[in-house]
Amino acid sequence: MRYGEGLLEEIRRRTDLVALVGRRVKLVRKGRVMWGCCPFHGEKSPSFKVENERRTYKCFGCGKGGDCFRWLIETEGLSFPESVEKLAGEAGVELPKWSPEDEAREQQKKSLHDVIELAAKFYEAQLFDAAGREARDYLKGRGLDGAAAKQFRLGYAPSGNGALIKHLTEHNVTQDDIIAAGLARPADDGKPMRDFFYNRVMFPIGDGRGRIVAFGARALEADAKPKYINTGETTLFSKGHNLYNFATARSAAIKAGTIVLAEGYMDVIALVRAGFAHAVAPLGTALTEDQLHLLWRTAPEPILAFDGDAAGLKAAHRAAHLALPHLKAGYSLRFAFLPSGEDPDSFIAHNGSGAMLGLLDAALPLSQLLWRAETEGKELSTPERRAGLEHTLKEIVDRITDAKVADYYRRGFDQLVFENFKKRPSSSQGAAPARPFQPARPGDQRGKYRGDFKPRPMPGTADSVSPVVRENRLVRAVVAGARETKEREIGGMLAQEPQLALRHAEVLAELSFVDQSLDSLRRELLNLAASGSSLEKAGVQTHLARMGMADLMVRFAPRAPHPYTVSQAASSEPDVDLDIGFLNAAKDLRDLAARPSGRVA
Repeated sequence: MRYGEGLLEEIRRRTDLVALVGRRVKLVRKGRVMWGCCPFHGEKSPSFKVENERRTYKCFGCGKGGDCFRWLIETEGLSFPESVEKLAGEAGVELPKWSPEDEAREQQKKSLHDVIELAAKFYEAQLFDAAGREARDYLKGRGLDGAAAKQFRLGYAPSGNGALIKHLTEHNVTQDDIIAAGLARPADDGKPMRDFFYNRVMFPIGDGRGRIVAFGARALEADAKPKYINTGETTLFSKGHNLYNFATARSAAIKAGTIVLAEGYMDVIALVRAGFAHAVAPLGTALTEDQLHLLWRTAPEPILAFDGDAAGLKAAHRAAHLALPHLKAGYSLRFAFLPSGEDPDSFIAHNGSGAMLGLLDAALPLSQLLWRAETEGKELSTPERRAGLEHTLKEIVDRITDAKVADYYRRGFDQLVFENFKKRPSSSQGAAPARPFQPARPGDQRGKYRGDFKPRPMPGTADSVSPVVRENRLVRAVVAGARETKEREIGGMLAQEPQLALRHAEVLAELSFVDQSLDSLRRELLNLAASGSSLEKAGVQTHLARMGMADLMVRFAPRAPHPYTVSQAASSEPDVDLDIGFLNAAKDLRDLAARPSGRVA
């Protein structure tokens, strides 16, 4: 419902903003203003101000600010009406009464919440009853014990067609309410009313406040179709507007700075149990616009984790195009793909949570996914096909309604097209330009054989180049190859031990790299070192992933331990050998860069 400004101002006036913010942030008084470290971005010195007089908060580092309602929206992921209701209750402000019709609908919803909660408890009890043995065996086969079942309130719908109806009727629930809650199918063609779910493992689905509003159900029969079904549309539940585990994940996602969308219930349960409490899933359908906005209300760059098969790629591409019209500054998507044949449940079971974290940290930005979708595995060797690619990329950009974001996408795609298809390779150093062919004039003896004269070599052949030029070219080729090898060696050491950039920042800053990717890695490591970062490997990987450079560390990572680190296990100072190796490689690279372009000395 709508709230008048006078009512909202009364709630603001009665709310102690310092106390509200102080629940999450340690505040220190300086004069009449409270200061603390901003909860929205990492900082070491306080730049976050809270004022009760103005009833506002403001961070001068990241720019976030607002009133008490905005604070709950930003920190708890509540909607505006939810924040009003919560603060009004705490401040003792009575909200206006609804119309009789509104009140009747609200009372019906409350009644249906009670009915669904009663059904959830029934399903939970059935899981641990003798009839639920098959369901328990199924869950054990998926690695879930009794504690996991209780944590997620899993249950079992008995195979009989009327067990739940009988239970609810005994608790004085009317048939109309049972049907309205989506728990039973109405009588039809002389058939009695029957349970909507039977012989299935039950997954309760909560709303944004954690109240159970529906169920997902997995069939136990191998040939059952469909394998998964959900509660139908009700006054409490619309599957396109909800996300599985959202209420629990919301607060965890705000702390983590991101939220992970998996494909199914079991994936979410596996992720949560592995430490990823900020995991959610759609409810048996492709991602919808409403679900996308739910994700963005919680985190600016949600990670969508899909299976690495054809279906997973198709779902990712569909989600990417769904997001295009809604992109805005700071809000996008990232995509993580599991190895083919794996889902989060199996991947974590086989590889552990650390591997899953690495996969999520290396998630692709939306722009990279779109480029790969239009280029990988496609034949683009002809001008017509490349022109078709440019046309498709333009159509993608045209779907982005935010002008600034669209402009950046347009520039990015233009650069990728140029680098991949239009950029001319640089000519070899010292190569003479080919001379145009000139036919001999009548009486001209040039080019004819005589006893003491050989024909002029064709331009571009080995015979046309003088011995000195050939030798210089050979020197340059050898030096270039040696530089490439040495740069790969340095890149491998930096990927293996990023803290080298911290210990030898001045040396690294003075080096000149031909490899632009290595130069980018060097620049990012030096920036992190200058900012005070410890350059731990995991932290560097996370930073590079957020900058869209997740492949840098992978590209330079040595396939085998670096020769300078072989003896580290037995060394009393394990960094010494690697430091010596890095400094020696840096000296070699400087010597190669200073090599004259003429004859070998």
